[in-house]
Amino acid sequence: MLNRLRPQVKVFLDPIAKRIRINPNILTILGLIVSLISAYMFATGNLLAGGLLIALSGFVDMLDGAVARNNYQTTKFGGILDSTADRFGDAFIIIGIIYGGYVNWIFGILALHASLTVSYVRARAESEGIECNVGIAERAERLVIIMIGAFLSYFTGLHFFNVNPLGIAIILIMILGYITVFQRVYHSWKELKGQ
Repeated sequence: MLNRLRPQVKVFLDPIAKRIRINPNILTILGLIVSLISAYMFATGNLLAGGLLIALSGFVDMLDGAVARNNYQTTKFGGILDSTADRFGDAFIIIGIIYGGYVNWIFGILALHASLTVSYVRARAESEGIECNVGIAERAERLVIIMIGAFLSYFTGLHFFNVNPLGIAIILIMILGYITVFQRVYHSWKELKGQ
């Protein structure tokens, strides 16, 4: 869904990316490190820092691709490294939230499973030659949901039925993640059926 904003984001990011003379793989690793620090912040109860660091890691993640494109440094290895770093970052953030006690561990594990499976189905479909960037909860949406949950928990302290907004965000990621998995499997089936 947020992929629709790519053209507007490119207009903003491309001029910045053209000035950066760092290998995009270094930016990818830097984004992963920021995600790991975000996970640590959630694990130690610092919701505001955790949410802000997710935003920073998302910005660095967009920037590494823009730097690669604008400086003619796109490589197959860079794509593999970027995808791998994204999966590690997502997993550790959710693990940090579980460890911090913001969500029941079973919902956290299922949200983690759903997030990883969303990415797996896309990778598997694309290995069969199917473009598969469909679904309601891609990575950007999931990170935005976590950020909103963290900020609501921090600024309001609200609880609904003994669950805080960050916990509700993780449950929402679990539900939307599994819906996205279904959407991608169905999309792949339709594409292959047409062949």
